Amino acid sequence: MAGKIEKSKGKVKEAVGSLTGNKKLESEGKIDRRAGEAKEKIGHAKSKVEEAAEKAERKAVKAIDKAKDATRRK
Repeated sequence: MAGKIEKSKGKVKEAVGSLTGNKKLESEGKIDRRAGEAKEKIGHAKSKVEEAAEKAERKAVKAIDKAKDATRRK
């Protein structure tokens, strides 16, 4: 969420800077926008890693349960 807010804030600063001819504000806006985009990408990557970890955990639990069942049957 923070990434989207920073990205939006940057777009506004960039537009206002461009309209007013304020190069400093426009540059700050570009920096904020790009930082927001980076934070969004990091957030997406983090979600993917968490999903993969949860999937691996479920598979491990299934394998452990199968192994326990196999040893009980003997």
